Amino acid sequence: MRLEEGWVPVALSSSIEAGTSAGAVVAGSEIVVWRDTGGTAHVWEDRCPHRGMRLSFGFVRGDHIACLYHGWQYDAAGQCRYIPAHPNLDVPQTIKVPLYRVAERYGIVWATASAQALLPDVGAQTDIAPVRSVTIDCPAAAVRAELGLEGPISVITLDGDRLLAAVQTVAPARSCLHLVLLDAAPGPVARQKHHARWAQALRFRLETASEVA
Repeated sequence: MRLEEGWVPVALSSSIEAGTSAGAVVAGSEIVVWRDTGGTAHVWEDRCPHRGMRLSFGFVRGDHIACLYHGWQYDAAGQCRYIPAHPNLDVPQTIKVPLYRVAERYGIVWATASAQALLPDVGAQTDIAPVRSVTIDCPAAAVRAELGLEGPISVITLDGDRLLAAVQTVAPARSCLHLVLLDAAPGPVARQKHHARWAQALRFRLETASEVA
């Protein structure tokens, strides 16, 4: 699914700590997922308007993210607010980074370019624990078929546990599976590790099948 088509899972919430950023790709579109020091998540196009440097290489200061190349700073609305080489410049309002709608649900960061899209709903939230995100060199459709998913997100039962599985299209032949453990008991480290190993085995199985095909 492309960002223009609906809400796309782009990261586990736990993988984006306050004051950090990470790059991701959705159907070929490069994005930066970052969290300001107040804890709010943001998803933008991963490109500084100045020279095209990836903002995911930059650094977060408060509710601003700064480009690594020349230090241009952008506020939470994507507007450039400060250019170090011209500290007294009233920065033109046209210098702005394209951004996406963002939300967090079920321990996952979601993004979309659609104004009408509704967030996926798999029922009331329960105690959750992140398992892992795993990139798989095979189409998203193959991952969904292997897991029996009708859409990009569903609840699956695995070894007595309920997990939320969310599939992100990275490229035609690459996808990313985000896994969250539902109904997590306190300190579910052993179950998280168990399902993380399962996800790694799934990756190997799907990639091997893709190579044979």
